[in-house]
Amino acid sequence: MKLFRLMHVMTVAALSLLLAWPAHAQQQVNTPQDLVALTQQWVDQALAQLPADASPLRMQVQVGQLDSRLRLAPCQRVEPYLPPGARLWGRTRLGLRCLEGETRWNVFLPLTVQAFGPAWVLTGNVASGATLTESDAMQSEVDWAANPAAVVTNPQAWVGQVAALPLSAGQALRQNMVRAPYLFKAGAPVQIRVQGPGFAVTSSGQAMAAGAAGQNVRIRMANGKIISGIVNFDGTIEAAL
Repeated sequence: MKLFRLMHVMTVAALSLLLAWPAHAQQQVNTPQDLVALTQQWVDQALAQLPADASPLRMQVQVGQLDSRLRLAPCQRVEPYLPPGARLWGRTRLGLRCLEGETRWNVFLPLTVQAFGPAWVLTGNVASGATLTESDAMQSEVDWAANPAAVVTNPQAWVGQVAALPLSAGQALRQNMVRAPYLFKAGAPVQIRVQGPGFAVTSSGQAMAAGAAGQNVRIRMANGKIISGIVNFDGTIEAAL
């Protein structure tokens, strides 16, 4: 399952449980510890609602602690909710508000959702700009949710790619760590194929920045005009007017 689809499935499961929660959550809360226990129960049920075939990932959830100085009034019914933009993924938080009690309160409890699955882990340091080979990484289990960037699970997505920044041994390869190799440097002469309604013209120009296959780059033409185009795998530029 793709990363963002998995995150969506988890969030939908959580929201479904939230809608049903008030019917069975008539639990007295007297201390912050009671609230932590209630949260663990809610999170466990949310994860249990994931389809059995949703993902090969092994999920774990760590419920944090409220500020020890916090004093909450007893509450007969607590409603958990996901704050706007929050997801059950990585470091996040869960909102809890008292709906029935002498004093209404609203607090946020930290959560850490871990999702362990296969990934490629570097066996040694790799300098920025170096080309990655099969010997640079080995497959291992890592926490996909430890970083917002998606892990690279397919060897074809990183072997032959270039390190976008200095990489260290033990790091799991993620999409923002690698890039396609540059096919030309800034200032290099390039060939441009310009297409328009009913015509196609091949010309030459000067690259204003380094470019890799699939990137959008700006080219200065011989007449001084600047156009943009997509880099082909052979280093030529495809532009449209």
